[in-house]
Amino acid sequence: MEEHKLEELRSKNISRIKSILTEFNTKNDDLFNFSAFHVDGRWHALWRALFDILKDDSLQDLHDLTLNSVRILTRDKCSLQTEDLEEDVSCLLKLAHLEHPEAVEVSDATEPTGCESNVIDIDSDGLSVQNVNVHWSGNTTRVVVESLKCLCNLVYQCADRRRQCVKSNITDAILKRIASSVQHPPSVEFFDMKLLFLITAMEPATRTRVQIDLNGVAYMTEWLDEKLVEKDASDEHMDLLCEMLKVMFNITTNTDRSPNENEIQSRHLTGVLRKLLLNFGELRNERERSIIMHAINLLTNISSSCLTELIMKSESGGPASSSLLIYEGYNVRALEIITRYLKVILDEQEKAATSNELISPVLTLLVKCARSDRILRHYIRSVVLPPLRNVYTRPEVGNELRNHLCRFLTLPEMMLRDLATELLFVCCKENVSRMVKHTGYGNAAGLFAKRGLLGGRHVESSDYSSDSEDSDTEEYKQVQHNINPVIGCYEAPKKSPFEGMSEEQKQYEAMQLVNLMDKLHKTGVVQPCRIGEDGKPQPVDHILQLQEELPQQQADQKRKT
Repeated sequence: MEEHKLEELRSKNISRIKSILTEFNTKNDDLFNFSAFHVDGRWHALWRALFDILKDDSLQDLHDLTLNSVRILTRDKCSLQTEDLEEDVSCLLKLAHLEHPEAVEVSDATEPTGCESNVIDIDSDGLSVQNVNVHWSGNTTRVVVESLKCLCNLVYQCADRRRQCVKSNITDAILKRIASSVQHPPSVEFFDMKLLFLITAMEPATRTRVQIDLNGVAYMTEWLDEKLVEKDASDEHMDLLCEMLKVMFNITTNTDRSPNENEIQSRHLTGVLRKLLLNFGELRNERERSIIMHAINLLTNISSSCLTELIMKSESGGPASSSLLIYEGYNVRALEIITRYLKVILDEQEKAATSNELISPVLTLLVKCARSDRILRHYIRSVVLPPLRNVYTRPEVGNELRNHLCRFLTLPEMMLRDLATELLFVCCKENVSRMVKHTGYGNAAGLFAKRGLLGGRHVESSDYSSDSEDSDTEEYKQVQHNINPVIGCYEAPKKSPFEGMSEEQKQYEAMQLVNLMDKLHKTGVVQPCRIGEDGKPQPVDHILQLQEELPQQQADQKRKT
């Protein structure tokens, strides 16, 4: 900015300030490279001139325009880290009405009232509401919103300013507004949540204070429930819900609250999230999908014992509804929405490079659900591993959930591979033969080797019911004798490669194979192994040692047949 314009700002010429700042904001709205502002201390000079205006109460009508300029300057990380901005941050906290400990009454008698709410104080037991009316005018709302935007940038860009906000108990002040009994302007609520998300994401210590000291999960759960009652489908409302869910994910991560208190809060929260899934489970647009994604992320933090709140016992003879999906006497619509969301993002991954970060939380949640409750597991299994009908294609070929998950079994990405393996194995009740039937031995070999199940030993577990859940379809029974367990599908009978060979030729070919394998072994390409007593592979010194297992393998095969 030119020097003469800076002088106009310093002189506080009202008639000129508005035109100068309007021009600056329009010209630099998309500016992120501030190298030109580092010449002759221009950034510092402009910053000081702007805060001189903000600290002058007689220029309140220009504060929102001035804050817009400040917001642009807060994008310059380099300057923020070299300047002493402590007093300026305090000014922004005051303008955003996030001062602590005293709640600030907001009023503007010269403009019409937009909405009003209650102010709350924080005491040793959490948050207590005081009936003090706070009036939100148009100008007040704009000033608060712009101040919050500036604070968001400062918190994100500068560790010193972030710590200053934490010391100022900014989380307490935001919780004051959350616990109000009457809704604040939506734009204020949105940027309150965005600021609280940044604080709790970048300063992990604040999570414990918000959850335990301020009882933030309980207040935010109630607030989320109230928002769902509004039945608002506007973009603004859905964006707010996403920010709320992101904050709640942060503050429920790695907390030390007592199990009993967690159980009560988690069940309530899960019930509210069930309602949220039902409200936005159509997945009609990106915002609805974003809400479902953040709800799933939050559910991964919920203890397994509370996930049964996702389903409800259904009363027979009730009215039909799109929010009902009855399975074994329970409404499992929320669970159906989660599995449908997984199918959508998996299908998209086939067409484009979808981030695995979208997939792993859904798989994590489904594994927790399947392990926590029999009804949840039964329904998930019915979707992930329905009765086998297409027995002529490999398990990893196709677009069904089973096909997607079987492809994951051989991925190099450890997290996604392990989650898919865990989900499929739990759906099979950790039964080796059932896992082989649905995925093929080749796909599941890594799991069996890791868990010591290569010898076909079954996992001893009392966590599963005794019902078989494994009735074969007619399609499967008709070709069962021709199913290749390694590839997991029907394989047409083939002519034996030994047909027409003499015994001498067979022995010659066998020795050729042994020699080739021995060569691969010596060059380090492969490491021959045999199955040990623990069911895990054990290296052998020579390839001929594998012959020692042949009698036992033949005996095992006879018992199976």
